[in-house]
Amino acid sequence: MASNWVPSFAATLVPNVGGFIAHMQTQKGRCWYVGLNKPWWCAPNWLFAPMWGTMYVGMGYASYLVWESCDGFNDRSLVPLGLYGTQLALNWAWTPIFFGWHKLGLATIEIGCTWLAIVGCIVTFHPVSKTASYLMLPYLGWVSFASCLTFWIWRNNPSKKVD
Repeated sequence: MASNWVPSFAATLVPNVGGFIAHMQTQKGRCWYVGLNKPWWCAPNWLFAPMWGTMYVGMGYASYLVWESCDGFNDRSLVPLGLYGTQLALNWAWTPIFFGWHKLGLATIEIGCTWLAIVGCIVTFHPVSKTASYLMLPYLGWVSFASCLTFWIWRNNPSKKVD
């Protein structure tokens, strides 16, 4: 029982490591981002890091619950954890697309794909672990907000479009 903390800790650490690396990309694009036209409902900059940290811990622990409920990586966990890995890779890819390459249109499409992969996670997590699927709901809400923000920025910054 005492060794259960190792896989649960690892599962919550992995998304945060990727998030930290993405955060470094955000810092490089900060000057560019400040100059963008943003909506009045845009969250303040200080809120993004704690929100993403919280989302990464929740989604990481959800993946651990699925892994544990399926007794590890096997045929039963292949689709839910495969979708989890897909959405996580898509999540990490958004930052360099948006902040690094300034590809606002591509970032809008990419975050839409991320949103769909998260929905797939929730749907496939539910039969395995209801708690895991519920832990993904705040993340879906935050990515829904981020998707709307990304789309709004793309549509309202035509001179900043590079794609």
